[in-house]
Amino acid sequence: MSKKHIEECVRTSLEGYFRDLRGTEPDRMYDMMVRVVERPLLEVVMQQADNNQSRAAQWLGLNRNTLRKKLVEHKLLD
Repeated sequence: MSKKHIEECVRTSLEGYFRDLRGTEPDRMYDMMVRVVERPLLEVVMQQADNNQSRAAQWLGLNRNTLRKKLVEHKLLD
């Protein structure tokens, strides 16, 4: 899957979101998008990294402490 395909999936989802709003103005879309994309991103990357936070942080281009904070925020750590 290419970056272009991922972009198209996001674009299609957003177009559907606006259709579902039926003219109602959206609110805090940026925060919503970050939340809905970040959790599955973290889940998949952690799985692919065999739950190695250092490796996952490196792949994501994040500091390990930042990754850990995000994992806690999304309730992905005990």
